[in-house]
Amino acid sequence: MKAVLSSYTLSLAVFIPISGWMADRFGTRRVFASAIGLFTLGSFLCGISTNIHVLVACRVLQGCGGAMMVPVGRLTIVRTFAKSELIRAMAAVAIPGLIGPMLGPIAGGLIVNYFHWRVIFFVNIPIGLIGLWMVHRHLPDYREKWNPLDLVGLILFGSGVALLSYVLEVFGEHTMGTGEILTLLSISIALLFAYWLHSTKTEHPLLALGLFRIRTFRASVSGSYFTRLGIGGIPFMMPLLYQV
Repeated sequence: MKAVLSSYTLSLAVFIPISGWMADRFGTRRVFASAIGLFTLGSFLCGISTNIHVLVACRVLQGCGGAMMVPVGRLTIVRTFAKSELIRAMAAVAIPGLIGPMLGPIAGGLIVNYFHWRVIFFVNIPIGLIGLWMVHRHLPDYREKWNPLDLVGLILFGSGVALLSYVLEVFGEHTMGTGEILTLLSISIALLFAYWLHSTKTEHPLLALGLFRIRTFRASVSGSYFTRLGIGGIPFMMPLLYQV
């Protein structure tokens, strides 16, 4: 069952970096609608899965949609609102995103207690359909001049991040020895280092690491990183608290 969780996370890690390029190439409305459609379809297929292998594959499809939803949505906001209105607009988007994780554990507990576990995935379907209708009615369609996709960078960074995520997922399990874990960790670090070298030599890298030279960008990314570590630990700590 751990693979059901990690497969979604791995999909996010691999597909988030290309979301900006996709929006510039095909337009924000088309990409955002496709992301919602993929996530909704993946949710439906997860709900009708007949075995664990199919469920994991459908979670990957779900992750493909989820990977493009948040970045493209934020990109649309940045291009729609003036700088003076940006903080207010971002707050309006962020607050519902904070309410969802608060309601999720309660809704999940009610569903598995009174209904079938498949309903957890089916809940996403009406929300996704409403989202598609609202995108069609209200979302502006922005396109920018797009550069060729950094395919080498995508392979290096995507495989490096996916392998690193996998190592963190299986860390501490008894099914893999220390030597195997260290080998996989070394390979993932080598792939990410290779991407860093590649990004310094290519004209249009997949992720422009030079952005970290900007102090405000560096502060926001590092601050949100440590904040998310704390928030992400809550689902692990709460069950342990209740068990004790």
